[in-house]
Amino acid sequence: MFDLVADCESYPQFVPLCTGMRVWSRKPAGEGVETMMAEMSVGYKAIRETFTTRATFDRPKMKILVEYVDGPFSRLENRWTFRDLPDAGGRPQSLVEFYIAYEFRSRMLALVMGSMFDAAFRKFAAAFEKRADEIYGKRDAS
Repeated sequence: MFDLVADCESYPQFVPLCTGMRVWSRKPAGEGVETMMAEMSVGYKAIRETFTTRATFDRPKMKILVEYVDGPFSRLENRWTFRDLPDAGGRPQSLVEFYIAYEFRSRMLALVMGSMFDAAFRKFAAAFEKRADEIYGKRDAS
């Protein structure tokens, strides 16, 4: 699951509202740690926005931190943590925790996009679960 989330270049294929992703750089930042600068474009109907983030992928700690650099927000941060769980019937499982905090710079943009972003972030987890099913195979219903 860590690899699936770290594969930001694939986000336009499955992440709600993501219309484009441009990775500017990926650099090693220590043993098992990598940093990335990227620009993500999001859109809904006639509204389009682009913002820049710095992501730190810390494989030894199984954490990903995404920090806001530039764009329509006054703040944006999200964190991912991953924990392996005991195998269930011979299939490995992961517990994935996701946290996001954001605030739009413009009050008007917050009014127009705020509720839409809230709805999209609620669908965010489902999109990653569906992507994991497509890549790693469907989970058992049990």
